[in-house]
Amino acid sequence: MSYDVIVVGAGSMGMSAGYHLARQGIRTLLIDAFDPPHHEGSHHGEPRLIRHAYHGGKAYVSLALRAHTLWNELEEATDTSLLIQSGVLNMSSANVYSYEERLKDARQLGVPLELLDADEIAKRWPGIRLTDDFTGLYEPEAGYLFSEKCVAAYRQMALAEGAILLPYTNVSSIEAKGEGVSVHTQHGVFHADKAILSAGAWFKTLEPFIKLPIQSVRKVVGWFQSDESLFDTKNFPGFTLGSLAGGFYGFPSIDGGGVKIGRHDQGAPWQPGEPIQPFGAYPDDEGDLRSALETYMPLAAGKLIRGSVCKYEMTSDEDFIIDYHPAYRNILLAGGFSGHGFKFSSVVGEILSDLTVKQATQQDISLFSLSRFQV
Repeated sequence: MSYDVIVVGAGSMGMSAGYHLARQGIRTLLIDAFDPPHHEGSHHGEPRLIRHAYHGGKAYVSLALRAHTLWNELEEATDTSLLIQSGVLNMSSANVYSYEERLKDARQLGVPLELLDADEIAKRWPGIRLTDDFTGLYEPEAGYLFSEKCVAAYRQMALAEGAILLPYTNVSSIEAKGEGVSVHTQHGVFHADKAILSAGAWFKTLEPFIKLPIQSVRKVVGWFQSDESLFDTKNFPGFTLGSLAGGFYGFPSIDGGGVKIGRHDQGAPWQPGEPIQPFGAYPDDEGDLRSALETYMPLAAGKLIRGSVCKYEMTSDEDFIIDYHPAYRNILLAGGFSGHGFKFSSVVGEILSDLTVKQATQQDISLFSLSRFQV
């Protein structure tokens, strides 16, 4: 059967793109090796932060604001709570990071912000212990997303608009001939005028058709017993933490489930087809997370409630790849979201749809060009 567009990889980005295409009447086929939402990609282990005062310049800030609007629209369309506006507190040692440029870019685009010193942070959130070299940037309108619910909501909407989903379908090869694309799977060959490849940490399975400069990485997160009077959702925001020991992020205790914390940097390389070690396979899985909590939020460093493993798909500069295939203008690539892409998946889907249908987007995506890697 032939379609207008085939989306290979129906996770965060692909499912969003599928919805934005299908709602315009585009005949869309979504292919995924699993059954999204699932535990094999980068959207596993909710929640995910959404913040607006972003590093990387105004392009990211504009994308974050548009993404927030689209998440609100998805909530309304599905009558589902997806985004909790808890506020997000970004904290960093002066030896690690300065918020000066981020503050300037965000304020120029109207993002409400507060710049706080260590004492002001301790007074407002007494569960936090920082040394005097720390500064905080608080975003009251930021918060967190329930990632798996978000993917499920986009799935619901995409299918309602007429998109077709093929779960548990492995792509063995892709061919681009003339003006069309053929995708070979164990269930047969599917044809379309155009394709979007959004395979996440599984992009290597699409080689040699496309080889992207992406390294898949094993990441861990943990939930720790915490003082609910200090760290529940009524009293504590989402957070990021830049310290000499590493970069961390986390969330308040949701429904008594404990403070969630993860580490953004480091992680063991992983390749599709390799077994991925469960949480606790390495001492640092819990040790790094616990050490950060004991140092900066000691009353959140209680018993480990549970741990989880997910995957990042990293580029060397941690910026995304959103571009056409180097040899085929009818094939779009979306990958390398480097552990900070989920919040943007609503707007990335819109961008991919616009580039597919209109060959243009209103968003500034020049930062995400594949040509920066000389591929």
